Amino acid sequence: MFTKRTLAAVALVAASAISLSGCSTTGAAAGDVDASTATTVEDFGGMDALIAAAQAEGELNVIALPDNWANYGEIKALFEEKYDIVVNSADPDVSSAEEIAAADNLKGQDTAPDVFDLGTAVALDSLDYFAPYMVANWDEIPDGNKEATGLWVNDYTGSMSIGYDSNSVPEPTSLDDLLKPEYRGAVALNGDPTQAGAAFAALGLATVHSGGTLDDFTPGIEFFEKLNDAGNFIPVNVTGATIAAGETKVAFDWSYNNLAAAATVDGWKVTTLPGAVYTSFYNQAINKDAPHPAAARLWQEFLYSPEAQNLFIVGGAYPVTIQALQDAGTVDSAALDALGALEGELVTPTPEQAEKNAGILAEKWAAAIS
Repeated sequence: MFTKRTLAAVALVAASAISLSGCSTTGAAAGDVDASTATTVEDFGGMDALIAAAQAEGELNVIALPDNWANYGEIKALFEEKYDIVVNSADPDVSSAEEIAAADNLKGQDTAPDVFDLGTAVALDSLDYFAPYMVANWDEIPDGNKEATGLWVNDYTGSMSIGYDSNSVPEPTSLDDLLKPEYRGAVALNGDPTQAGAAFAALGLATVHSGGTLDDFTPGIEFFEKLNDAGNFIPVNVTGATIAAGETKVAFDWSYNNLAAAATVDGWKVTTLPGAVYTSFYNQAINKDAPHPAAARLWQEFLYSPEAQNLFIVGGAYPVTIQALQDAGTVDSAALDALGALEGELVTPTPEQAEKNAGILAEKWAAAIS
């Protein structure tokens, strides 16, 4: 099972890593409450009042949440059903960096994102975009998994894995395997590592499996340069659609994404390389300029409820409140048993490492794969 010790180890590193860096309905919600400045549900007068304020807004704008990513499809649908609020899900396949760009480009419009789901490297540079908010079950979230005022809160984690089409290529058991002719024109990333958390993590995994450390992703960049020179790397951003269409034969991606593909695509299998296991939480945050500020806060309350946290497990991810769920006896035991334990030599970059490597990638990545 997912043990307290294992989660604590991931949490401590995750906490360090996140200390990185038209008209709208923003403003007064129900009554005299300014939803855009509310930091807890009590600022609304309780959960019923928050729900009423969110329902008065009637909509929630999310971005970069594919239905098959950590079970977000079911999570969004349940939120709509439970609260009678329309979820507008924009640009599901964009990167974390593009989420922030959308907040800039759409600021002041009712189509701007209300909430973010961000990888660590982008969160490092985006704290000024966030509004603090502490959900009702704040104490169930380990201290190492949240900013003290609620500017950001970890939501779920998984491990960096390799998915592959077993009908086309053999199972890779090491990075060096991927340099072989059998993988020509086959290997892809989920995004650009200078912008996307999943691709950033893939470079971290390649680094530690190339004999390097998380202090410097250069060995990982050099591996992908060799992969590109061999003709094995392809600049296709991995999605469920590219896998289903056969455009992607091998994908570095989060375990929950590869597991989702394996559940629907014939022959798609998932493997984790022996040795170091790269993990990283994603992070929820509220857009300080959210056009639907009450709905944004209700979304946070919902996401950290046992109901939604268990849906992450169903989707192959480990939710941040998993220990509290286990302690309270409210965890979906069948889903957790099916998922199995997150174990091994877990590695996650510290904030200093993440900041440094973001700079290294900005400097070296484009030239390495040109």
